[in-house]
Amino acid sequence: MRITSKGQVTIPQAIRAQAGLHPHSEVEFEIRPGGEVVIRPVRPADTGIRAAFQRVRGTANAPQFKGMDTDAFMAFLRG
Repeated sequence: MRITSKGQVTIPQAIRAQAGLHPHSEVEFEIRPGGEVVIRPVRPADTGIRAAFQRVRGTANAPQFKGMDTDAFMAFLRG
């Protein structure tokens, strides 16, 4: 992997998926003794609604939501 002239590098998709990195995710860097660089996701504090959305992310077609109207889905998100 090469660093571009702008200092950019592409994180492979498999690593992004395993680390839970999505577009516009924030990361932090740590430089360890010996020059090793660690990239770590910055996790925002989970608010109630954020946690609810995290539970259902990517599950719009899940069986438990089939036939659920908007009001019922919002009630589910709000707990």
